[in-house]
Amino acid sequence: MADFGGGDLDAFRAEARTWLAKNFPRSLEGRGAIMYAEAATGGGPDFRSWTAAMGEKGWGVPTWPKALGGGGLSAAEARVLQSEMNALGAWNPIGGMGVMMFGPTLLEFGSETQKQRHIPPIAKAQLRWCQGFSEPGAGSDLASLTTRCEDKGDHWLVNGQKIWTSGAQWADWCFCLVRTDTTKKHEGISFLLIDMRSPGVETRPIRLISGNSPFCETFFTDVKVPKENLVGPLGGGWTIAKRLLQHERSGLSGFGGGGARRGVGGPVSDLAKTYVGIDESGRIADSDLRARITSHEMDSRAFLLTAARSMVESRSNQGPSAATSIMKNAGTRIGQDRAELQIEIMGTHGLGWQGDGFSADELAAVRTWLGGKATTIFGGSAEIQNNIISKRILGLPDPLGSTTN
Repeated sequence: MADFGGGDLDAFRAEARTWLAKNFPRSLEGRGAIMYAEAATGGGPDFRSWTAAMGEKGWGVPTWPKALGGGGLSAAEARVLQSEMNALGAWNPIGGMGVMMFGPTLLEFGSETQKQRHIPPIAKAQLRWCQGFSEPGAGSDLASLTTRCEDKGDHWLVNGQKIWTSGAQWADWCFCLVRTDTTKKHEGISFLLIDMRSPGVETRPIRLISGNSPFCETFFTDVKVPKENLVGPLGGGWTIAKRLLQHERSGLSGFGGGGARRGVGGPVSDLAKTYVGIDESGRIADSDLRARITSHEMDSRAFLLTAARSMVESRSNQGPSAATSIMKNAGTRIGQDRAELQIEIMGTHGLGWQGDGFSADELAAVRTWLGGKATTIFGGSAEIQNNIISKRILGLPDPLGSTTN
Protein backbone atom coordinates (compact mmCIF):
# COMPACT_ATOMS: atom_id res chain seq x y z
CA MET A 1 0.00 0.00 0.00
CA ALA A 2 1.00 3.61 -0.29
CA ASP A 3 3.18 5.31 2.30
CA PHE A 4 0.99 7.90 3.99
CA GLY A 5 3.72 10.00 5.54
CA GLY A 6 3.29 13.60 6.56
CA GLY A 7 -0.09 13.01 8.17
CA ASP A 8 -2.01 12.47 4.93
CA LEU A 9 -4.78 10.64 6.74
CA ASP A 10 -7.52 11.72 4.35
CA ALA A 11 -5.92 9.75 1.53
CA PHE A 12 -5.54 6.73 3.75
CA ARG A 13 -9.13 7.03 4.96
CA ALA A 14 -10.35 7.00 1.36
CA GLU A 15 -8.28 3.91 0.56
CA ALA A 16 -9.43 2.11 3.70
CA ARG A 17 -13.09 2.93 3.05
CA THR A 18 -12.89 1.68 -0.55
CA TRP A 19 -11.05 -1.50 0.37
CA LEU A 20 -13.39 -2.34 3.24
CA ALA A 21 -16.49 -1.77 1.10
CA LYS A 22 -15.08 -4.16 -1.49
CA ASN A 23 -13.83 -6.90 0.83
CA PHE A 24 -16.05 -7.01 3.93
CA PRO A 25 -18.98 -9.46 3.53
CA ARG A 26 -22.10 -7.61 4.67
CA SER A 27 -23.49 -10.91 5.98
CA LEU A 28 -20.97 -10.56 8.84
CA GLU A 29 -22.02 -7.06 9.87
CA GLY A 30 -22.15 -6.74 13.67
CA ARG A 31 -21.59 -10.48 14.18
CA GLY A 32 -18.03 -10.33 15.51
CA ALA A 33 -18.69 -11.87 18.94
CA ILE A 34 -20.70 -14.72 17.44
CA MET A 35 -18.21 -15.43 14.67
CA TYR A 36 -15.27 -15.49 17.09
CA ALA A 37 -17.04 -18.29 18.94
CA GLU A 38 -17.66 -20.14 15.69
CA ALA A 39 -14.10 -19.61 14.48
CA ALA A 40 -12.85 -22.49 16.62
CA THR A 41 -14.65 -24.85 14.23
CA GLY A 42 -13.58 -23.00 11.09
CA GLY A 43 -16.45 -20.55 10.61
CA GLY A 44 -18.38 -20.18 7.35
CA PRO A 45 -17.15 -19.23 3.86
CA ASP A 46 -17.71 -15.49 4.39
CA PHE A 47 -15.75 -15.59 7.64
CA ARG A 48 -12.91 -17.44 5.95
CA SER A 49 -12.79 -15.07 2.98
CA TRP A 50 -12.81 -12.01 5.27
CA THR A 51 -10.03 -13.50 7.39
CA ALA A 52 -7.95 -14.25 4.29
CA ALA A 53 -8.44 -10.72 2.93
CA MET A 54 -7.47 -9.03 6.19
CA GLY A 55 -4.51 -11.36 6.57
CA GLU A 56 -3.23 -10.66 3.08
CA LYS A 57 -3.61 -6.92 3.63
CA GLY A 58 -1.90 -7.10 7.02
CA TRP A 59 -4.68 -5.12 8.64
CA GLY A 60 -5.49 -7.80 11.21
CA VAL A 61 -2.35 -6.53 13.00
CA PRO A 62 -2.22 -3.04 11.50
CA THR A 63 0.76 -1.62 13.39
CA TRP A 64 3.00 -4.69 13.18
CA PRO A 65 5.96 -4.49 10.75
CA LYS A 66 4.96 -4.97 7.14
CA ALA A 67 8.00 -7.16 6.51
CA LEU A 68 6.56 -9.67 9.00
CA GLY A 69 3.02 -9.68 7.60
CA GLY A 70 1.61 -6.72 9.48
CA GLY A 71 0.04 -3.59 8.05
CA GLY A 72 2.97 -1.29 8.83
CA LEU A 73 0.52 1.48 9.74
CA SER A 74 1.15 4.34 12.10
CA ALA A 75 -0.95 4.62 15.23
CA ALA A 76 -2.96 7.42 13.59
CA GLU A 77 -3.64 5.33 10.49
CA ALA A 78 -4.68 2.38 12.65
CA ARG A 79 -7.23 4.60 14.42
CA VAL A 80 -8.59 5.74 11.06
CA LEU A 81 -8.88 2.12 9.92
CA GLN A 82 -10.78 1.18 13.09
CA SER A 83 -13.08 4.17 12.64
CA GLU A 84 -13.92 3.12 9.09
CA MET A 85 -14.49 -0.47 10.18
CA ASN A 86 -16.84 0.69 12.94
CA ALA A 87 -18.79 2.82 10.48
CA LEU A 88 -19.30 -0.20 8.23
CA GLY A 89 -20.11 -2.62 11.04
CA ALA A 90 -16.92 -4.53 10.22
CA TRP A 91 -14.68 -6.19 12.78
CA ASN A 92 -11.22 -7.66 12.90
CA PRO A 93 -11.37 -11.45 12.29
CA ILE A 94 -7.72 -11.98 13.23
CA GLY A 95 -7.23 -12.30 16.96
CA GLY A 96 -6.58 -14.83 19.67
CA MET A 97 -3.58 -15.24 21.89
CA GLY A 98 -1.11 -15.00 19.04
CA VAL A 99 -2.24 -11.44 18.33
CA MET A 100 -3.22 -10.31 21.82
CA MET A 101 -0.27 -11.64 23.81
CA PHE A 102 2.39 -13.74 22.14
CA GLY A 103 3.00 -11.75 18.96
CA PRO A 104 3.76 -8.41 20.65
CA THR A 105 5.97 -10.21 23.16
CA LEU A 106 7.92 -12.08 20.49
CA LEU A 107 8.43 -8.85 18.55
CA GLU A 108 10.13 -7.47 21.65
CA PHE A 109 12.07 -10.48 22.95
CA GLY A 110 12.37 -12.96 20.08
CA SER A 111 15.32 -13.55 17.77
CA GLU A 112 15.05 -12.53 14.14
CA THR A 113 14.74 -16.18 13.16
CA GLN A 114 11.89 -16.69 15.62
CA LYS A 115 10.10 -13.58 14.38
CA GLN A 116 10.42 -14.62 10.74
CA ARG A 117 9.07 -18.06 11.52
CA HIS A 118 6.17 -17.27 13.86
CA ILE A 119 4.93 -13.71 13.26
CA PRO A 120 3.68 -14.03 9.63
CA PRO A 121 1.40 -17.03 10.38
CA ILE A 122 -0.06 -15.13 13.33
CA ALA A 123 -0.70 -12.07 11.16
CA LYS A 124 -2.59 -14.25 8.65
CA ALA A 125 -4.45 -16.33 11.27
CA GLN A 126 -2.84 -19.48 9.91
CA LEU A 127 -1.81 -20.89 13.30
CA ARG A 128 -3.41 -20.87 16.73
CA TRP A 129 -1.50 -20.36 19.97
CA CYS A 130 -2.27 -21.26 23.56
CA GLN A 131 -0.70 -20.17 26.84
CA GLY A 132 0.99 -22.67 29.14
CA PHE A 133 1.33 -20.71 32.38
CA SER A 134 -0.94 -21.80 35.26
CA GLU A 135 -0.47 -25.16 36.96
CA PRO A 136 -2.53 -27.02 39.60
CA GLY A 137 -0.15 -25.73 42.29
CA ALA A 138 0.83 -22.46 40.64
CA GLY A 139 -2.01 -20.08 39.84
CA SER A 140 -1.84 -16.77 41.65
CA ASP A 141 1.69 -17.68 42.76
CA LEU A 142 2.72 -18.44 39.19
CA ALA A 143 6.44 -18.42 39.97
CA SER A 144 5.95 -21.65 41.94
CA LEU A 145 5.48 -23.57 38.68
CA THR A 146 7.15 -26.99 38.50
CA THR A 147 6.93 -28.11 34.85
CA ARG A 148 10.49 -29.32 34.27
CA CYS A 149 12.59 -28.54 31.21
CA GLU A 150 15.86 -30.45 31.10
CA ASP A 151 18.79 -29.76 28.79
CA LYS A 152 19.51 -32.96 26.85
CA GLY A 153 22.28 -31.53 24.69
CA ASP A 154 20.60 -31.24 21.30
CA HIS A 155 17.07 -30.68 22.64
CA TRP A 156 14.98 -29.83 25.70
CA LEU A 157 12.91 -32.48 27.47
CA VAL A 158 9.68 -31.23 29.08
CA ASN A 159 7.59 -32.99 31.74
CA GLY A 160 4.72 -31.51 33.73
CA GLN A 161 1.13 -30.30 33.72
CA LYS A 162 -0.61 -27.02 32.93
CA ILE A 163 -4.22 -26.12 33.68
CA TRP A 164 -6.78 -23.60 32.40
CA THR A 165 -4.97 -23.68 29.05
CA SER A 166 -7.36 -21.69 26.86
CA GLY A 167 -7.99 -23.29 23.48
CA ALA A 168 -5.30 -25.95 23.91
CA GLN A 169 -7.45 -28.54 22.13
CA TRP A 170 -7.40 -26.40 18.98
CA ALA A 171 -3.94 -24.84 19.27
CA ASP A 172 -1.00 -25.54 16.97
CA TRP A 173 1.61 -24.07 19.33
CA CYS A 174 1.99 -23.22 23.00
CA PHE A 175 4.11 -20.48 24.57
CA CYS A 176 5.04 -22.03 27.86
CA LEU A 177 6.76 -21.20 31.13
CA VAL A 178 9.03 -24.04 32.25
CA ARG A 179 11.47 -24.57 35.10
CA THR A 180 15.06 -24.93 33.94
CA ASP A 181 16.64 -24.41 37.38
CA THR A 182 15.13 -25.87 40.56
CA THR A 183 17.49 -23.93 42.86
CA LYS A 184 16.01 -20.52 41.97
CA LYS A 185 12.41 -19.36 41.93
CA HIS A 186 11.95 -16.52 39.44
CA GLU A 187 15.40 -16.82 37.85
CA GLY A 188 14.86 -20.54 37.28
CA ILE A 189 11.98 -20.00 34.83
CA SER A 190 12.44 -19.98 31.04
CA PHE A 191 10.11 -19.18 28.12
CA LEU A 192 9.72 -22.05 25.63
CA LEU A 193 7.72 -22.60 22.44
CA ILE A 194 6.18 -26.07 22.14
CA ASP A 195 4.61 -27.61 19.04
CA MET A 196 1.28 -29.03 20.26
CA ARG A 197 1.54 -31.88 17.75
CA SER A 198 4.69 -33.17 19.44
CA PRO A 199 4.57 -36.72 20.85
CA GLY A 200 3.80 -36.63 24.57
CA VAL A 201 1.42 -33.62 24.49
CA GLU A 202 -2.11 -34.38 25.71
CA THR A 203 -5.07 -32.03 26.25
CA ARG A 204 -8.24 -32.67 28.24
CA PRO A 205 -11.04 -30.06 27.89
CA ILE A 206 -12.66 -28.78 31.11
CA ARG A 207 -16.44 -28.34 30.96
CA LEU A 208 -17.64 -25.09 32.58
CA ILE A 209 -21.00 -24.09 34.06
CA SER A 210 -21.67 -22.12 30.86
CA GLY A 211 -21.70 -25.43 28.97
CA ASN A 212 -18.56 -24.54 27.03
CA SER A 213 -15.09 -26.07 27.26
CA PRO A 214 -12.67 -23.28 26.35
CA PHE A 215 -10.07 -24.40 28.90
CA CYS A 216 -8.01 -27.56 29.14
CA GLU A 217 -5.71 -29.56 31.31
CA THR A 218 -2.49 -29.97 29.32
CA PHE A 219 0.05 -32.69 30.00
CA PHE A 220 3.64 -32.89 28.78
CA THR A 221 5.28 -36.32 29.03
CA ASP A 222 8.86 -36.56 27.79
CA VAL A 223 8.16 -33.92 25.13
CA LYS A 224 11.23 -33.14 23.01
CA VAL A 225 11.59 -29.47 22.05
CA PRO A 226 14.25 -28.08 19.68
CA LYS A 227 16.89 -25.87 21.30
CA GLU A 228 15.99 -22.94 19.03
CA ASN A 229 12.51 -22.75 20.61
CA LEU A 230 13.85 -21.02 23.73
CA VAL A 231 12.85 -17.33 23.69
CA GLY A 232 15.26 -14.95 25.37
CA PRO A 233 18.04 -16.10 27.70
CA LEU A 234 17.94 -19.23 29.83
CA GLY A 235 16.32 -18.24 33.11
CA GLY A 236 14.85 -15.09 31.58
CA GLY A 237 11.31 -16.38 31.30
CA TRP A 238 9.88 -14.45 34.24
CA THR A 239 10.81 -11.10 32.72
CA ILE A 240 9.21 -12.09 29.42
CA ALA A 241 6.13 -13.47 31.19
CA LYS A 242 5.52 -10.23 33.10
CA ARG A 243 5.58 -8.31 29.84
CA LEU A 244 3.25 -10.79 28.17
CA LEU A 245 0.80 -10.58 31.06
CA GLN A 246 0.61 -6.81 30.57
CA HIS A 247 -0.41 -7.42 26.96
CA GLU A 248 -2.95 -10.03 28.15
CA ARG A 249 -4.52 -7.67 30.69
CA SER A 250 -4.68 -4.92 28.10
CA GLY A 251 -6.56 -7.26 25.77
CA LEU A 252 -8.88 -8.56 28.47
CA SER A 253 -9.75 -5.05 29.58
CA GLY A 254 -10.66 -4.19 26.00
CA PHE A 255 -12.88 -7.28 25.90
CA GLY A 256 -14.61 -6.24 29.09
CA GLY A 257 -15.29 -2.74 27.84
CA GLY A 258 -16.34 -3.89 24.41
CA GLY A 259 -18.73 -6.34 25.98
CA ALA A 260 -20.25 -3.48 27.93
CA ARG A 261 -21.09 -1.62 24.76
CA ARG A 262 -21.84 -4.33 22.23
CA GLY A 263 -22.78 -7.93 22.81
CA VAL A 264 -25.72 -10.31 22.95
CA GLY A 265 -28.90 -8.49 22.05
CA GLY A 266 -27.30 -5.16 21.10
CA PRO A 267 -27.22 -2.06 23.36
CA VAL A 268 -28.69 -2.63 26.81
CA SER A 269 -31.07 0.34 26.45
CA ASP A 270 -32.56 -1.07 23.23
CA LEU A 271 -32.91 -4.47 24.88
CA ALA A 272 -34.81 -2.91 27.78
CA LYS A 273 -37.22 -1.11 25.46
CA THR A 274 -37.99 -4.43 23.78
CA TYR A 275 -38.49 -6.53 26.92
CA VAL A 276 -39.62 -3.99 29.52
CA GLY A 277 -41.44 -1.53 27.29
CA ILE A 278 -41.53 2.26 27.05
CA ASP A 279 -43.56 5.03 28.66
CA GLU A 280 -45.52 7.78 26.91
CA SER A 281 -42.28 9.72 26.33
CA GLY A 282 -40.55 6.79 24.63
CA ARG A 283 -38.29 6.12 27.61
CA ILE A 284 -37.68 2.77 29.31
CA ALA A 285 -40.81 2.25 31.41
CA ASP A 286 -39.04 1.21 34.63
CA SER A 287 -37.46 4.37 36.06
CA ASP A 288 -35.07 2.54 38.42
CA LEU A 289 -33.85 0.27 35.62
CA ARG A 290 -33.53 3.31 33.36
CA ALA A 291 -31.26 5.02 35.88
CA ARG A 292 -29.06 1.96 36.31
CA ILE A 293 -28.72 1.47 32.55
CA THR A 294 -27.76 5.14 32.18
CA SER A 295 -25.11 4.75 34.89
CA HIS A 296 -23.80 1.59 33.21
CA GLU A 297 -23.60 3.19 29.78
CA MET A 298 -21.80 6.23 31.24
CA ASP A 299 -19.26 3.90 32.87
CA SER A 300 -18.87 1.97 29.65
CA ARG A 301 -18.35 5.09 27.56
CA ALA A 302 -15.86 6.54 30.04
CA PHE A 303 -13.98 3.24 30.04
CA LEU A 304 -13.80 3.09 26.25
CA LEU A 305 -12.44 6.64 26.06
CA THR A 306 -9.88 5.85 28.78
CA ALA A 307 -8.89 2.62 27.02
CA ALA A 308 -8.36 4.52 23.75
CA ARG A 309 -6.16 7.07 25.52
CA SER A 310 -4.25 4.32 27.30
CA MET A 311 -3.63 2.55 24.01
CA VAL A 312 -2.11 5.67 22.48
CA GLU A 313 0.06 6.18 25.56
CA SER A 314 1.23 2.55 25.49
CA ARG A 315 2.42 2.95 21.91
CA SER A 316 4.39 6.09 22.75
CA ASN A 317 5.85 4.40 25.85
CA GLN A 318 6.95 1.26 24.01
CA GLY A 319 4.20 -1.01 25.24
CA PRO A 320 1.61 -1.42 28.00
CA SER A 321 2.34 -0.50 31.60
CA ALA A 322 1.09 -1.54 35.03
CA ALA A 323 -1.97 0.61 34.27
CA THR A 324 -3.35 -2.39 32.38
CA SER A 325 -4.21 -3.83 35.80
CA ILE A 326 -6.56 -0.90 36.42
CA MET A 327 -8.09 -1.32 32.98
CA LYS A 328 -8.47 -5.06 33.43
CA ASN A 329 -10.36 -4.68 36.71
CA ALA A 330 -12.55 -1.87 35.39
CA GLY A 331 -13.28 -3.52 32.04
CA THR A 332 -14.21 -6.90 33.44
CA ARG A 333 -16.48 -5.32 36.06
CA ILE A 334 -18.33 -3.36 33.36
CA GLY A 335 -18.69 -6.50 31.26
CA GLN A 336 -20.14 -8.40 34.20
CA ASP A 337 -22.51 -5.52 35.00
CA ARG A 338 -23.78 -5.60 31.42
CA ALA A 339 -24.44 -9.36 31.63
CA GLU A 340 -26.33 -8.94 34.92
CA LEU A 341 -28.47 -6.20 33.40
CA GLN A 342 -29.21 -8.34 30.37
CA ILE A 343 -30.44 -11.23 32.48
CA GLU A 344 -32.58 -8.91 34.61
CA ILE A 345 -34.09 -7.24 31.53
CA MET A 346 -34.89 -10.51 29.76
CA GLY A 347 -36.35 -12.02 32.92
CA THR A 348 -37.16 -15.71 32.56
CA HIS A 349 -36.34 -15.47 28.85
CA GLY A 350 -32.74 -14.75 29.82
CA LEU A 351 -32.39 -17.97 31.80
CA GLY A 352 -33.16 -20.46 29.05
CA TRP A 353 -30.70 -23.26 28.40
CA GLN A 354 -32.34 -24.95 25.44
CA GLY A 355 -35.65 -25.26 23.64
CA ASP A 356 -37.71 -23.63 20.90
CA GLY A 357 -39.22 -21.15 23.36
CA PHE A 358 -36.03 -19.10 23.46
CA SER A 359 -34.33 -17.02 20.77
CA ALA A 360 -30.65 -17.44 19.90
CA ASP A 361 -29.84 -14.20 21.75
CA GLU A 362 -31.71 -15.39 24.84
CA LEU A 363 -29.86 -18.70 24.87
CA ALA A 364 -26.57 -16.88 24.41
CA ALA A 365 -27.32 -14.41 27.22
CA VAL A 366 -27.27 -16.97 30.03
CA ARG A 367 -24.04 -18.51 28.72
CA THR A 368 -22.43 -15.08 28.43
CA TRP A 369 -23.55 -14.27 31.99
CA LEU A 370 -22.16 -17.50 33.42
CA GLY A 371 -18.97 -17.44 31.36
CA GLY A 372 -18.33 -13.83 32.33
CA LYS A 373 -17.94 -14.81 35.98
CA ALA A 374 -14.44 -16.06 35.13
CA THR A 375 -13.21 -12.74 33.73
CA THR A 376 -12.27 -11.43 37.18
CA ILE A 377 -10.20 -14.58 37.73
CA PHE A 378 -8.37 -15.43 34.51
CA GLY A 379 -5.54 -13.25 33.29
CA GLY A 380 -4.69 -12.59 36.94
CA SER A 381 -7.46 -12.31 39.53
CA ALA A 382 -8.86 -8.95 40.65
CA GLU A 383 -6.95 -9.35 43.92
CA ILE A 384 -3.66 -9.84 42.07
CA GLN A 385 -4.39 -6.75 39.96
CA ASN A 386 -5.07 -4.76 43.13
CA ASN A 387 -1.67 -5.82 44.49
CA ILE A 388 0.02 -4.67 41.27
CA ILE A 389 -1.83 -1.34 41.41
CA SER A 390 -0.86 -0.76 45.05
CA LYS A 391 2.81 -1.60 44.48
CA ARG A 392 3.66 -0.37 40.99
CA ILE A 393 1.30 2.58 40.61
CA LEU A 394 0.64 3.82 44.14
CA GLY A 395 4.07 2.85 45.48
CA LEU A 396 2.69 1.16 48.60
CA PRO A 397 4.65 -1.58 50.41
CA ASP A 398 3.84 -5.22 49.64
CA PRO A 399 0.89 -6.54 51.66
CA LEU A 400 2.02 -9.30 54.01
CA GLY A 401 2.19 -12.61 52.13
CA SER A 402 1.02 -11.13 48.81
CA THR A 403 2.15 -12.27 45.38
CA THR A 404 2.53 -9.86 42.49
CA ASN A 405 2.85 -11.16 38.93
